[in-house]
Amino acid sequence: MTIGRRGFLRGAVAGGALTPLLAGAAAPAGATAASGAPSGGRGGRAVFRWLGTSGWRVDMPGRSSVLVDPFLTRFTTGLFDPDREFDPGTALTVDASAVDEHTADIGDGGVVLVTHSHWDHFSDVPHIATTTGARIVGTLTTYHLAQAMGVPVGQVAPVRGGEVLDFDGCVVEVVSSRHSRNADHSVAFAGVRVEVPREPATIADLPEGDTLAFQVTPPSGPSVFFMGASDFAEREVAGLAPDVAMVALPATSSTYEYVPRLLEALDRPGTVVPVHWDHFERELVNPPVDGTGKGMGVAEFTALVRRVSPGSRVVVPEYLTSYTF
Repeated sequence: MTIGRRGFLRGAVAGGALTPLLAGAAAPAGATAASGAPSGGRGGRAVFRWLGTSGWRVDMPGRSSVLVDPFLTRFTTGLFDPDREFDPGTALTVDASAVDEHTADIGDGGVVLVTHSHWDHFSDVPHIATTTGARIVGTLTTYHLAQAMGVPVGQVAPVRGGEVLDFDGCVVEVVSSRHSRNADHSVAFAGVRVEVPREPATIADLPEGDTLAFQVTPPSGPSVFFMGASDFAEREVAGLAPDVAMVALPATSSTYEYVPRLLEALDRPGTVVPVHWDHFERELVNPPVDGTGKGMGVAEFTALVRRVSPGSRVVVPEYLTSYTF
């Protein structure tokens, strides 16, 4: 079977043209566009910038930054191309200039949170860690893969869910989570690494390796729930009640009532931000191009959120735009 576009997640070829997200799909209510990163002192509001896919940068006044799933190289695998097959043998590459442009200044105490080890969440992370000294927080698989890709063991913190970590006043709650299911109810590149493997060379060398979510609360708030894949376990998120939820859009309907169940489990956050809906093999240029194909698009997601959680406001992000919530 030919796998194209996001058939990697769907288990089938997705059709239809990719088009830029139409302005007005959801009003950016509940968020304020900031003029830049916070500066001066250690008070003030945190600033959030979407790096595409499920990636974020969180800047806090007077503190080092937190990154979540930063993927900035955005190389071609055939995933979104209807005229070629998806190639699991695609070589891993890092565009150092693109990555450094958005991460080199995160600070000596920078932290990188990794939800899982697929290439579009992890492949740039070892470069960031080795060039900035940032600490990586992720699964045991991420722990082993990072070492295989040159990160000193002392810079990688393995977690499994349930940990509550303090990074200079920024609290990170680690949540055991689940990866999205494709149309066959399976997971692409499933597997774990229980020891340091040989250095990964292709995207297939980076398995899912279990999945986490993170709730990040800067000293001045708000509490923000980050996920990198469109599934979860109610019992693991119960009681989190974040102010903001960064919600990965589902590529299939294999997970029962994913969005309604998630919003209820999170106690209907005041602000909901869709992520992992963009064409992540295109340049990081606004407006983002919709890469959902036959999966749930932003407009459908927005309508569903408004129906099941009418008190929530939907903010559709643009790349590298600074937001305060």
